[in-house]
Amino acid sequence: MQATLPRTTTGLEPVKTDKPARNLAVDVYRGFVMLLMMAEVLQLSRVFRNFPTSRFWSFLAYHQSHVAWAGCSLHDTIQPGFSFLVGVALPYSIAARIAKGGTFGRMLVHAMWRSLLLIVLGIFLRSIGRPQTYFTFEDTLSQIGLGYTFLFLLAFQPPKRQWIALGVILAGYWAWWALYPAPDWASHWAKEMNAGVAFDRWFLNLFPRTQPFLNNSGGYLTSSFIPTLGTMLLGLIAGQWLRAAAPRIPFRKFLIAAAATIAGGLLLHVTGVNPVVKRIWTPAWTLYSGGLCFLFLAGFCWLTEVKGWRRWAFPLVVIGANSIAAYLIAHLWERFLIDSFRTNLGPRAFQFFGDGYEPLIRGLAVLAVYWLCLLWMYRRKVFLKI
Repeated sequence: MQATLPRTTTGLEPVKTDKPARNLAVDVYRGFVMLLMMAEVLQLSRVFRNFPTSRFWSFLAYHQSHVAWAGCSLHDTIQPGFSFLVGVALPYSIAARIAKGGTFGRMLVHAMWRSLLLIVLGIFLRSIGRPQTYFTFEDTLSQIGLGYTFLFLLAFQPPKRQWIALGVILAGYWAWWALYPAPDWASHWAKEMNAGVAFDRWFLNLFPRTQPFLNNSGGYLTSSFIPTLGTMLLGLIAGQWLRAAAPRIPFRKFLIAAAATIAGGLLLHVTGVNPVVKRIWTPAWTLYSGGLCFLFLAGFCWLTEVKGWRRWAFPLVVIGANSIAAYLIAHLWERFLIDSFRTNLGPRAFQFFGDGYEPLIRGLAVLAVYWLCLLWMYRRKVFLKI
């Protein structure tokens, strides 16, 4: 079966434009998301604990931490941003494969293989430092992998069906949780007694474990991949809009979508129908965070494509063009680099501004090594792909 479909149906066909097929703003946004993740090494919360009366460090520490439950900080936008951008990139990827003669069957097999690799890689990362493989599926990569094949199939549907699919995903997921037995309405969305926890207490205990699974201490769930698919689907729609409008940017569509989804998420939250909670990825969170992603994408498009301000974005492009490598570096290298600095530079090497700033200065050194390695890969066109 050939994958080429009419332009009016899918938006996956070649687009005639004088600009490169790759949208710089997408790499810049992805780089920004990955930088936020890598910057965890700065340990701003520890710095704030050293200066507990500082409003400046309080503000930075808050936005480098996940909120306790309902609400949103800048740090909470990392995972939805990464998931949203998977959707944005998919129309470009499919169109490139079709242009090279790819068929639907071959691309579907590739999508399934990619899903499997992402799931396994997420399990691998969560198993580091444990006595045996730790089978869990709440890692960002695993969550994306669980939904990626479904996203690929939805990419070949017309926009109307994609919006219907989004509605079915979010309404169906909400209904599952709302119908799960609970002592009162608020308890349906509580941390340790919701439908997702019940599913994980069955599902995760099917795998070998050192001790029975009871709950994730942070509240994260396997089933969150379902509403996360909704986030990726919003990104897919945004990517199709970008390709169809090239070389223009569909700002009006982005802003209308942002306003509608943010308003929808907040309305569900304030009416008590469904809270905005990132940790359990409620449908309200899918809408609210998806709207923020539309705003971020529109903002980066305005800066890079409309204003033409691109030099400042180069450090982010270096990260965003190699996002999988950046993700692995951030998860695998931190302890090695910190131990190496301590061994080779001495235990007080980063205390020249005092003990209070040591975590920050050490983190900046680690972050610099991360970026220089990614720069080395970028200049040699070494890009880690799955």
